[in-house]
Amino acid sequence: MSVVAEQVGVGMLEIEDELSEQLERLTFTPPVHTVYKPLVYASEPHRQYVMKYGNSKKSLLLVGMNPGPFGMAQTGVPFGDIQCVRDFLSISGDVTKPGVEHPRRPVKGFACLRREVSGTRL
Repeated sequence: MSVVAEQVGVGMLEIEDELSEQLERLTFTPPVHTVYKPLVYASEPHRQYVMKYGNSKKSLLLVGMNPGPFGMAQTGVPFGDIQCVRDFLSISGDVTKPGVEHPRRPVKGFACLRREVSGTRL
């Protein structure tokens, strides 16, 4: 990886960290029960993804509305079906439990067996 390419990935991570820090100031009231922060609890695989696939200039950026419960919420990889992230992208890593989980959407990381439909389309 070239120094310039690595700087692109590092720059992206710095921007993400800054935006995540700003988002920490948001507060939510009922009916909001759970807010997942995969850039925090799944930071290891997410950073691998950025440094491996976001390390050069791009002409296209895919933006999602929220992390899918069986994709990015599990692995930290956007639009990432767990099987595709692990087997096709060759990304793995530790995913910890978030502070609060929704009872119907537990975070199991790479051990989650559910599929993320949006992640299988890309």
